[in-house]
Amino acid sequence: MSVGTARTRLAVVPGMPEMEPCIVDLHRASSIRPEPIRWLWPGWLARGKLHILAGAPGVAKTTIAMHIAACVTTGSALPGGYRPTPGNVLVWSGEDDPADTLVPRLLAAGADLDRAFFVGDAREGMQVRNFDPATDIPALAVEADAVGGAALIVVDPIVSAVAGDSHKNGEVRRALQPLVTMADRLGAAVLGISHFSKGTAGRDPTERVTGSVAFGALSRVVLVAAKRLDADGGADRMLARAKSNIGPDGGGFGYAVEQIDLGDGIQASRIAWGNSLEGSARDLLCQAEADDAEAGEHRDVDSFLEDLLICGEQTAKAIYRDAEAAGYSRDQIKRAKRRLSVQTAKTGMEGGWVWRLPPEPQR
Repeated sequence: MSVGTARTRLAVVPGMPEMEPCIVDLHRASSIRPEPIRWLWPGWLARGKLHILAGAPGVAKTTIAMHIAACVTTGSALPGGYRPTPGNVLVWSGEDDPADTLVPRLLAAGADLDRAFFVGDAREGMQVRNFDPATDIPALAVEADAVGGAALIVVDPIVSAVAGDSHKNGEVRRALQPLVTMADRLGAAVLGISHFSKGTAGRDPTERVTGSVAFGALSRVVLVAAKRLDADGGADRMLARAKSNIGPDGGGFGYAVEQIDLGDGIQASRIAWGNSLEGSARDLLCQAEADDAEAGEHRDVDSFLEDLLICGEQTAKAIYRDAEAAGYSRDQIKRAKRRLSVQTAKTGMEGGWVWRLPPEPQR
């Protein structure tokens, strides 16, 4: 209930019609009824709110989004065991084709395809053009009402919703407001997909989201995904909660990506969730990225040693000499030797040691 107004009457210019004053409504706090957060996935996705899912390329962010969407369409269990009330899902993707990529992923995750809707072209009279999330959100809200509303809206990538400079706070906030307004009216959670900016490892995860800091600031929850070396039960990736203004942050879930044959030559990826994870998103990301860097170092030195031995045994002296020339230390080569199960033998009483790869069946 409005209890007061602030009115500003503009100066009257002779010969010009008087303009209506600006009126600002004030709402007394006692007239506003407190409401609980309407969770789609408790602690992770809230109805009427904007969320960001960010991460480096190759961590299957879109596959995660399609898995969550599939669970929403059927009321299937999300990580942690919660089952949402089944609802419609709207998907706008500027990067993946629904026919050969997104629908197969929904099928692989067990979605009810009658509850999943892909945003297509926009029409103005006889003109048909590409849907522009930066300008066509109001029209999308009308169509969403016509199909019975929506519980989840996926925007991939979220930067597509910004018509102006995605690195300017003011332009990002203005561009995303219609999306937030639509989400609030529909009672839908918005999940926007984004990337990490290059060279931001170790920083606060929310600050790593590509573009203006407004993306992370406007989002009520920011989720991050990464690869990791410490794979519990085969879950070689992790999803963590980096920020939440409406609930607890931190913690996450391990996951792996599986390839599924749907028949008729159609392949699709889906998510296999692993164990829950403890700790802050920053700590979990730092560990994952440190593991990934270490894994990359391992792959390099292992490949170097394997290339040396692939054509036959070599003396340890020659291997150390070549390794030093390539920039690898003795300790690195010794660790690679253990990982590759390299065999050693002494060449006679006075000879040195030679290294060889294990027989093929043992490798």
